[in-house]
Amino acid sequence: MLDSDKKVTSCLCGSVKITAAEINPKFTLCHCDTCRAWGGGPLFAVQCGTDVKFEGADSIKEYQSSPWATRGFCHNCGTHLFYRLNKTGSYNMPVGLFPDLPDLAMTMQYFSDQRPDYYCFSNQTQEMTKAEIEAYFASIT
Repeated sequence: MLDSDKKVTSCLCGSVKITAAEINPKFTLCHCDTCRAWGGGPLFAVQCGTDVKFEGADSIKEYQSSPWATRGFCHNCGTHLFYRLNKTGSYNMPVGLFPDLPDLAMTMQYFSDQRPDYYCFSNQTQEMTKAEIEAYFASIT
């Protein structure tokens, strides 16, 4: 399920280097208003757990985007680096940061009721609505 070989990547300008010990190739897609405003479309994210190291952390800016999560980006080039759950410290990172991951599969779509009409995906996945997501995070924060 999880890839135990450490994966190393960086932001566009190379100011921030990231080492993730575990990356789950079963990625999620988030259609929430915040993710779409942040990146211009849905966020495709892999779960990386808590064993994530950053070199050049002084180039990372963080923004608490909800009661349960904080987003991080490189303040030099703007690369989106992570979405971190505040309670657990677990990182979700854009799948595009790790272009050579084997066995990628989209398995879940969050905020499916906020997905706009101008795009759709043919993948058959589980889906959670805004109410379901908010109820879930209210129970762990």
